[in-house]
Amino acid sequence: MIKLFVSGFPLNMDELELARLFVPHGDLKTIKLVRDKKTRICKGYGFIEMGDRQSAENAVAALHGQEMGDRFLTVNIKEEEEESVKEAPVFRKPSPAAPRFHAPEKKKRPRLPGRG
Repeated sequence: MIKLFVSGFPLNMDELELARLFVPHGDLKTIKLVRDKKTRICKGYGFIEMGDRQSAENAVAALHGQEMGDRFLTVNIKEEEEESVKEAPVFRKPSPAAPRFHAPEKKKRPRLPGRG
């Protein structure tokens, strides 16, 4: 599957309306609109997965730059980055000679004369 980055559509547009734009250009697999976590309002961009590269290229050619209200649609193929191999962190026991953390001693207030 090929992932497309889509932005520039009206904020009130939902997944179904966006799907209607992309279906004529090829095999549409998934749509994910990015929304604000608290308000659930669309942030104006999202990701669409098309079944094959040809469908994705057709959608880009047909829809990129298309005017939608007062905005212009941006459609780009999102090239997959190579997954970097991350090394697992190594945890070692501290050596017995290693200094240990000690909390600083609290300073005591001086007692007033005549009180206990």
